[in-house]
Amino acid sequence: MTATTDGSTGALPPRAPSASDATAENMTASARTRTALRDDTADAARRAAARATDHLLSAQDPAGWWKGDLETNVTMDAEDLLLRQFLGIQDPELTEAAARYIRGEQGADGTWATFYGGPGELSATIEAYVALRLAGDAPDAPHMARASAWVREQGGIAAARVFTRIWLALFGWWKWDDLPQLPPELLFLPKWFPLNIYDFGCWARQTIVPLTVVSAKRPVRPAPFALDELHTDPRRPNPPRPLAPAVSWDGLFQRLDKALHLYRKVAFRGLRRAAMRSAARWIIERQENDGCWGGIQPPAVYSVIALHLLGYDLDHPVLRTGLASLDRFAVRREDGARMIEACQSPVWDTCLATIALADAGLPADHPQLVKAVDWMLAEQIDRPGDWSVQRPQLPSGGWAFEFENDNYPDIDDTAEVVIALRRVRHPDPRRVDAAVRRAVRWNVGMQSKDGGWGAFDADNTSPLPNRLPFCDFGEVIDPPSADVTAHVVEMLADVGRTHDPRTRRGIAWLLAEQDPCGAWFGRWGTNYLYGTGSVLPALAAAGIPRSHPAVRRAVLWLERVQNDDGGWGEDQRSYQDKEQWAGRGASTASQTAWALMALLAAGERDAEAVRRGVRWLASTQHEDGTWDEPYFTGTGFPWDFSINYHLYRQVFPLTALGRYLGGGPAAAPVGA
Repeated sequence: MTATTDGSTGALPPRAPSASDATAENMTASARTRTALRDDTADAARRAAARATDHLLSAQDPAGWWKGDLETNVTMDAEDLLLRQFLGIQDPELTEAAARYIRGEQGADGTWATFYGGPGELSATIEAYVALRLAGDAPDAPHMARASAWVREQGGIAAARVFTRIWLALFGWWKWDDLPQLPPELLFLPKWFPLNIYDFGCWARQTIVPLTVVSAKRPVRPAPFALDELHTDPRRPNPPRPLAPAVSWDGLFQRLDKALHLYRKVAFRGLRRAAMRSAARWIIERQENDGCWGGIQPPAVYSVIALHLLGYDLDHPVLRTGLASLDRFAVRREDGARMIEACQSPVWDTCLATIALADAGLPADHPQLVKAVDWMLAEQIDRPGDWSVQRPQLPSGGWAFEFENDNYPDIDDTAEVVIALRRVRHPDPRRVDAAVRRAVRWNVGMQSKDGGWGAFDADNTSPLPNRLPFCDFGEVIDPPSADVTAHVVEMLADVGRTHDPRTRRGIAWLLAEQDPCGAWFGRWGTNYLYGTGSVLPALAAAGIPRSHPAVRRAVLWLERVQNDDGGWGEDQRSYQDKEQWAGRGASTASQTAWALMALLAAGERDAEAVRRGVRWLASTQHEDGTWDEPYFTGTGFPWDFSINYHLYRQVFPLTALGRYLGGGPAAAPVGA
């Protein structure tokens, strides 16, 4: 120490703590708190991921696939009973099992909705009511009286969709003359002509072709009872309505429908018979090996009716196997109720489960992952289908959604299967590589002219089919969508084709499709959460920087719509009312996972929104590793046909938790 002029030692007196010291200490404490929260969240995520992994592994079929129930609405069950009534093959036990399910889905107001928690829907309520009457429920029973009163308040049968009125016309409950026309001669229109059958999406054309036969034949079976209670005025069940102005699209197609009604009266019989034969051949050629059509229920029931009307008896192999395939869509509940799946999703569920388990850290050579890959490889389609009408020179190589659907592989499944295959270290990597090459070639070849990808067809974008009075049952075309395009872009990046011009066109399409709010519309999942949860991981995989304005806008939107409980949810009503419902709804496991997958891809792992979302997933998980999810987060037709994929609540949360813990998607194993 040195002496000072006053003789002191020069030691400085203790310094009083300054404001900057307090700030530094607070910052240190805050950092410790954040670290502790991160550690606690990571621990909770590890426990949840371990439980979810164990549960998912236990749910795999011995053959290697996964499949959750695919729940839609009671029109599937009602139409199954109506079909059996039409064909005269009713079964009392089956009828009661179906009726038990239908009764259980009725709301307190007497209506049936098309998704959990949704409003009553007129056509679903009418079809459910008629099915219960077929099962013996009396019209004056309280639950039936509530339903019929509500139907009358909504305008009665006259206000129902065309498909509902077709079912009623089969029994004389509606007049065929009061239904829109689609003649079977439609099959003779060349593919360049407007409104040819390949202008329709694959699900619509599979339904419309048999219905042209039904519409031409106009069958009527004896009605077992009257339905006067479902008309606002039984004396005038179909009051006349004024036509829309002739200069409008609606007016034009209404007048076209009137012309088709006139054509029916003067149609050349030889031409009509030839059209019927062509329709029968078209239908039979597209029957799958297991007897179904397209792997989905609606085309199957209409194809059975059409062929039966054309003279095929119920013992004919085509109809016998067709009816047997419908039984495989039935799910038996513990209470004895029987639910009909509109479709089955083993390929989709298996590839998503494989990705989830790999991203959660299951070893890449785990025997169950290898078995899943073996099953998926055997499902690859190696023959042309309806998609080849637009791409005749393109070799096949895709995957379908279902067990049997070789005519209609889809681009979305194919992209996700490729990603799943590359997550696994298979003992025969050359076999996997060959399958991947075929799949990538097919998906690239299915790109639409605008740079995006649809689900089943290329350039299926004509606006005309949706204008037809006949087509009021939902989306009937298959234009590119953000979620499918994103999955293809992610796949192309995964196989090292980030700089391929077609990948860059897909990225440009995605960036142009971003909604002003910052989200992306979800075509095949609900809705903006699904679209955004698909796009941000794809952009990240393709090298789009996290600082890109599109990424930042999406992050802000996701943070803005997070629920107070830490989860995310979006109601089906967002398809009708974007302003009120986009990104809004009760928190669900699958939608929370989509939001987390998007935020993690955007580099937000340490963000408060991510921590809260992960904690929500961990806190809502059951001890057995499962999550509850009664809400419908899947989409068949936006708003018109909603889906609850029962495996979504398992695979997507596990994927999100795995990516949170592992820092991102699992890389392809060396040698894969």
